[in-house]
Amino acid sequence: MINKTRLCGLYVLTDQTLMPAPHLLSEVEAALQGGARLVQYRDKHSAASVRLTQAQQLRALCQRFGALFLVNDDVALAQAVDADGVHLGQSDMPLPQARALLGPDKLIGITCHASLALAYQAVAQGADYLAFGAFYPSVTKPQAASAPLALLHQAKQQLSLPLCAIGGITADNAAPLVAAGADLLAVTAGVFASADTQQAAAQLARLYAISA
Repeated sequence: MINKTRLCGLYVLTDQTLMPAPHLLSEVEAALQGGARLVQYRDKHSAASVRLTQAQQLRALCQRFGALFLVNDDVALAQAVDADGVHLGQSDMPLPQARALLGPDKLIGITCHASLALAYQAVAQGADYLAFGAFYPSVTKPQAASAPLALLHQAKQQLSLPLCAIGGITADNAAPLVAAGADLLAVTAGVFASADTQQAAAQLARLYAISA
């Protein structure tokens, strides 16, 4: 059974553009060496066989570092590689259906954008963490609607699940999110577009050591 209290710290998300196949594993390993505690595999375009192989490799890598491994959107892929869970957007498989397939012990995170109403719905349906954002302009998702910092304060006061902040997060702007109640910082470009992946991850991961 997964220890769901481990939902805290730096949560890195893969990206095909920033980390093409030849560099995927080395980049994720550098982030894990820097202190990332969760990895989400996000690839919506590669062939199924490629995605399966990469997910298997990342799963093994995360196990070696004692980190959690989640798959974006694809419940079947998560099952195939025995991932720790999935992350679902609002247009992906409904949470109750995903839970029925994955069982009670796997993690399911839900994108709630800037909506407490969506968060309450996710709580009622059995989510394990709630993702809010984008808190800053995002390179990965430039069209994402913005979320105010006050939303994290409200969510922390009203909801008992771990909260994940996402959207344009870097070591320079992450501290207010942690202070406002973000249990997880979901980061792509802020780690993988940096000159030194391990160092960027370490700077973000250190925020939780400081706040502990």
